[in-house]
Amino acid sequence: MATLLWILAAILVISGIFAIVRKQILWGIVLIVVGLLVGPGGVSIFNIS
Repeated sequence: MATLLWILAAILVISGIFAIVRKQILWGIVLIVVGLLVGPGGVSIFNIS
């Protein structure tokens, strides 16, 4: 499960960076923030314990 969350988070962050490069600043920031929240690292929304 952790690997799947890392992959999903990486895809979201990379998509956010590409959105910022294409001048879609707000959408890019949203994707990056969601990617950081989904990732199994320190700020994961799935790490409720």
